[in-house]
Amino acid sequence: MLSAGKSSFWRNANPAGAVADFREVWRQSGKRRWPFVAAALATTLCVFSVIAGESWRGPPAKPTIVYINSWPADRSDEEIRRSNIENQKIKEALAAAQAKRDAKVKEIYRQLGRVSGMDVDKIERDAAIEATAEKAAHRRAIGLAPAETATKPDGQHSETSPVAQP
Repeated sequence: MLSAGKSSFWRNANPAGAVADFREVWRQSGKRRWPFVAAALATTLCVFSVIAGESWRGPPAKPTIVYINSWPADRSDEEIRRSNIENQKIKEALAAAQAKRDAKVKEIYRQLGRVSGMDVDKIERDAAIEATAEKAAHRRAIGLAPAETATKPDGQHSETSPVAQP
């Protein structure tokens, strides 16, 4: 351990001897010492430039949490039920409005298809059959029984030709 006073290590260290030793090694190294000095300086500069470019930041500060209460904490169960019913009605009204918009867009695409010369009814039937087949395949893949199967004209059931729902 280093103490405030002189220790035995510092008493025995002599910088004059170190400088004399360096001078002797420098003389003995010959004329080819300059490329080695340049390589050592370049390596040192590269290492220190990488170290200087590093960014050392601590972990980010923890966020402060702000709780926002949009209703009183002492609500009764009846108030909660009423609020849930109101929210459900709003949700259903929004879903119905969205369904109307979707139906209107679908009708516009049907008209566009008819004007373009497409058989829109056949396309919808094919899409419904394909969707039903995909659902049945998915149910079989996960190990469930098919939800609905088609009836052939001879009265037999078949899983490969699902019934199209209009």
